[in-house]
Amino acid sequence: MHSHVSQNTLKWRVKNTEVSKQFIYDLSRRLEISPVLCLLLHQRGMTTYDDMHFFLSPGLRYLPPLHEWPCLEEAARILAASIENKEKIAVWGDYDVDGITSVALIKDFFNQRGYEITPILPHRMEDGYGLNMHEMESLAKEGVKTLITVDCGISNLKEVSKARELGIKVILTDHHQPGQELPPANAIINPKISGPCPHPELAGVGTAFFLMAALNRILPGDQLDIRNFLDLVALGTIADLVHLDRTNRILVKNGLLLLDKHERPGIKALKEVSGINGNSNIGAGEVGFALGPRINAAGRLDDPAIALELLLTSDHDLALKLAHRLNKLNEQRKKTEQIILEQAREMALKMMDYNSFVLYHPEWHPGVVGIVASRIVDEFHKPCFVLTQDGDYLKGSGRSIEKCNLYESLCAVSHVLEKYGGHSQAAGLSIAPDNLEEFRQLFDEQVVKALGPGPVSREIMLDAALNLDEINPELISELELLQPLGPGNPRPVFLSPELTVLDQTLFGNDKHIRFHLKDENSEVALRAQFWRKGDTWGQKSIKGKKVVVAYTPAINHYRGVTSIRLNIREILSVK
Repeated sequence: MHSHVSQNTLKWRVKNTEVSKQFIYDLSRRLEISPVLCLLLHQRGMTTYDDMHFFLSPGLRYLPPLHEWPCLEEAARILAASIENKEKIAVWGDYDVDGITSVALIKDFFNQRGYEITPILPHRMEDGYGLNMHEMESLAKEGVKTLITVDCGISNLKEVSKARELGIKVILTDHHQPGQELPPANAIINPKISGPCPHPELAGVGTAFFLMAALNRILPGDQLDIRNFLDLVALGTIADLVHLDRTNRILVKNGLLLLDKHERPGIKALKEVSGINGNSNIGAGEVGFALGPRINAAGRLDDPAIALELLLTSDHDLALKLAHRLNKLNEQRKKTEQIILEQAREMALKMMDYNSFVLYHPEWHPGVVGIVASRIVDEFHKPCFVLTQDGDYLKGSGRSIEKCNLYESLCAVSHVLEKYGGHSQAAGLSIAPDNLEEFRQLFDEQVVKALGPGPVSREIMLDAALNLDEINPELISELELLQPLGPGNPRPVFLSPELTVLDQTLFGNDKHIRFHLKDENSEVALRAQFWRKGDTWGQKSIKGKKVVVAYTPAINHYRGVTSIRLNIREILSVK
């Protein structure tokens, strides 16, 4: 295995491939794919023809039958009885893409069955995450008899108890880590609860989808075509960055095909305002970078109900109006995020002695603290919480790096926290201001326990060495067969040969760098882009020098001209 350490504590290595070239060649012929793609699949754990065939064509028939997840049928029976008794039903979600698409899916399902239910999406600033006591009483007063939670509820013991006291049946669906004690709901569907669940990595919307599939099966009358909800499942699953295991790959791959058709006016309008070409295939990248952030912007800066209405409307004009509103909110989000990020960076630079960052400012916008935490982690490679003032408490979000489980770290210091919850790589918390300094110290101790003291080297794993003369448009479009890409199935990154830097320029307000790189052996020269590295690599010219880079090849469409360009992930060496 080639491996190397370069400046800036960056380690890199090329994945080991102890497999014969002949085996890869024969398999690639059978599958009618290139040896490069066949090798990539082999490295991702697909070692047989059948494995690779499933991965490339993950049909819905591969989903395990519903009865393999026993709690689904029990919850579906309770809901079917509520419908039969004409009870008032409400669905409670979350203000992010996963929560909004989950509510949209359930509301849409009931609409199509001709049954009116009440959607509730909390307001980030006014209500915060999860269920709240006040709202439980309001629901009871309004005569709600059954409450479905989606993408939340597993840490709401008091609120679920209150709902039950008030005579409300609770069907709790969530995918966040459960605590020691489970809420007293009538049924709990959570892939993270031990027991037989064939889908451990589901997002909130995937969990809601399986509940509706089980309900669809037992309701009287014609069954709906449950596949028509997979566009929403793909949106929420990709945006929530869950691991793309077997089940999620099937759901997302088939959902992306639906997103391509954009049957929903809201999705069509969203693609239009995002500048996505109506004819181009939608991949996980377009969802993650274009559609997802615009849906998220509603819950970050305004009311998530705007995004819900967009996803559910059948009126094209209204859809376009709402999509433009989300687009504006997203622009506003970017500006707000940039201002806060600059302040957070300055703070972080003064706290480099710590192994983690807990950054706080009373006036930071609660809607963007999670994104800012992600950016800080990307730059400094340390776990980070970004907090802001929220009434009498401080609240915020954290992001982590591999090998440091945020949720477990918070459990270990929970005595200084007011509320907390989440996953291993992303979590949220609320804390009394007096406990901030103690939390900063205790959290740092937990991080040292997990990662050891001192800076943690970033490690970049390269899929294979690929020379510039081996890159062509056919290979690049074939690599798209790996879609959907995301956690558990990242975009392949290749190792370049030694390249000469012919030219170097900054662009995009000097945030990004453009290079012209030449492989002297094959005489091939290609343009390359290095995103968000203007302030680090842009300060000094490396024109004329030799570099080795980690890169992904892409097709660039500009003013009707199609060309190949490289997206640089890291510069591995300069000489």
